[in-house]
Amino acid sequence: MKRAIVLVVALAVVAFGAFGQAAPKALVAAAQKEGQLTVIALPHDWVNYGEMISAFSAKYNIKVNELNPDGSSAEEIEAIKANKGNTGPQAPDVIDVGLKFGPEAVAAGLLAPYKVSTWASIPDSVKDKDGYWYGDYYGALAFEVNADIIKNPPKTWADLLKPEFKGKFALAGDPRISAQAYMTVIAASLANGAKSPDDVGAGLQYFAKMNKAGNLVPLIAVTGTLASGETPITIEWDYNALANRDKLAGNPNIQVIVPDSGVVAGVYIQAISAFAPHPNAAKLWMEYIYSDEGQLLWLKGYGHPVRYNDMAKRNAIPADLAAKLPPAAAYAKAVFPSLAQQGAASKAIAEGWDKIVGADIQKK
Repeated sequence: MKRAIVLVVALAVVAFGAFGQAAPKALVAAAQKEGQLTVIALPHDWVNYGEMISAFSAKYNIKVNELNPDGSSAEEIEAIKANKGNTGPQAPDVIDVGLKFGPEAVAAGLLAPYKVSTWASIPDSVKDKDGYWYGDYYGALAFEVNADIIKNPPKTWADLLKPEFKGKFALAGDPRISAQAYMTVIAASLANGAKSPDDVGAGLQYFAKMNKAGNLVPLIAVTGTLASGETPITIEWDYNALANRDKLAGNPNIQVIVPDSGVVAGVYIQAISAFAPHPNAAKLWMEYIYSDEGQLLWLKGYGHPVRYNDMAKRNAIPADLAAKLPPAAAYAKAVFPSLAQQGAASKAIAEGWDKIVGADIQKK
């Protein structure tokens, strides 16, 4: 889940791609004949997906069916598996998941290849060479704090262990299945001496210490629990935290803090289900979100779109959007774990969380 310059394309422009290609008429017609797109695990306040969904639906007169908005990456993959022979409303057409889930889904035969018109401007390091999946946006993990309750917000990972934060902190997902949450454990590891993102022992010990101290609330933090004070401190992608700050508009006051160490950045990926009931609508969705228009909607939601560098070179990023992003210096120490490192780390966390940390993280 994004973040100078002059806007040269308005949202009303019908162009697709980096060089103004129109969406293929045959694809638009085929998608409109299907009449529906089914998405999964796309909260409206996550990198501006609410506007993305409504804009796509209005532009092409295609209904968007939304499944399990607060679902995890693992739950998205399971939804494809569970609906292989189902063409009904519970079968997702497209998914947005953590990087590690892409190759795994390809190996399991769950994804269909498709290269969008803007394929060449997507960095090779974050796309499958055959088009089975590709990065869509990225961000960095940051502390999100209800400052009306927490008068002295934590600035470092060490701060979170202070007695004053007993019963105040919750993760934004279950580290055993959530990409955002297991990346948080990686960040804690790096802040506590780990030399590599796949060395997560220090992070597991850190959360074990936090759990023993009573600082860790075993709930998945969401905007409602943050605002109510039930979980006044959490860690999530900066684009989600900044969007919450704007949405809550001072009621309560939200502070977003990138820590001075243990800064982890990550990219999410987009893919089409091999069993999509609406394959043409899925392809049209991909064309839309990888067009300049779609990429700017992610930027508006504070997510760095994957084609950011290409668009910046072409002066296609509006200065007002660039001005709302955190300063570049906040990300100077950011570490981008590789796919192999994420795979090793997530496996170790899934296997060690219950034994070492002992906190069963639950949805409320």
